Amino acid sequence: MVQDVFLTLFNKIHTFEERAALGSRLYRVATNAALVKRRGRRADREVPLDSLLPTFLPDGHRAGERTFVLCDWSRTPETALLSQETREIVQRAIGLLPEQYRAVLILRDIEGLGNEEVAEIVGDSVAAVKSRLHRARMVLREALTISFGPAHEGRKETECRKGRTEAIHAPHS
Repeated sequence: MVQDVFLTLFNKIHTFEERAALGSRLYRVATNAALVKRRGRRADREVPLDSLLPTFLPDGHRAGERTFVLCDWSRTPETALLSQETREIVQRAIGLLPEQYRAVLILRDIEGLGNEEVAEIVGDSVAAVKSRLHRARMVLREALTISFGPAHEGRKETECRKGRTEAIHAPHS
């Protein structure tokens, strides 16, 4: 795949217009190559995130167990963040995101690209990138709260949350 990306970039370098950075062009070519490969395996479809997002009451407050709402993220020690188990849980949680959301999250939060660059790479508007990034962060935070929050400390989880936690904690096959 990497060879295909660089070969495509080399063969089409004459079409490169210098209004964007070469790095953005490289990301776009790599994204297109990955999408072409993925299309060969399955149909591209939008995946709803509603079942993974937190729920809210009519007054705007977050629904659910109060300890979930008050979950203190600042108490996570740096050593736990650096542990192999924690990294694997975070990677699996990111892996559960649908492709469109995962790509935006990785390009923006991990690669550190700007919204405009991410929009160009994924072929969407800046508004769509901002929306997907926000929703991806919400889903990721929800998944990590389930993994590291009160339920992780031994409290009984609801069946819905339990299924999602098992998906995050299950090793990749």
